[in-house]
Amino acid sequence: MSENKNTNNGLNKGLDKAKEVMDNITEEASSLAGEAGEHIVDIVEDVKEKVEEIISDESIQKAKKKANELTNEAKEVLDDITEKASEVAGEASEHLVDFAEDAKEEFQETKTKTKSLFQRLFGKK
Repeated sequence: MSENKNTNNGLNKGLDKAKEVMDNITEEASSLAGEAGEHIVDIVEDVKEKVEEIISDESIQKAKKKANELTNEAKEVLDDITEKASEVAGEASEHLVDFAEDAKEEFQETKTKTKSLFQRLFGKK
């Protein structure tokens, strides 16, 4: 009985650890995606500012407009990347938890079948 309890405790600890690792991975992926996106936006903003300093005539105004459009597109891409990274990390977390739970169930089933087999082989009940 205590062996079964120890096994369950060990499996539960492993499952908890897997959940914790996936939570950390999700958090880190979101953080890294956010940081990368912020750097991209900062770079685009810097380029936009430099272009605005240099320009003054009508054709240059078109370049300013294009720089603004590119800045907005970069922000949208960043938002999409951050959202997708969070989704992927969340899905991976769910799959890992499901896998760990399935493995726990399979282990319990195998343990029960093995115990039953040994009891039948050696005549213990």
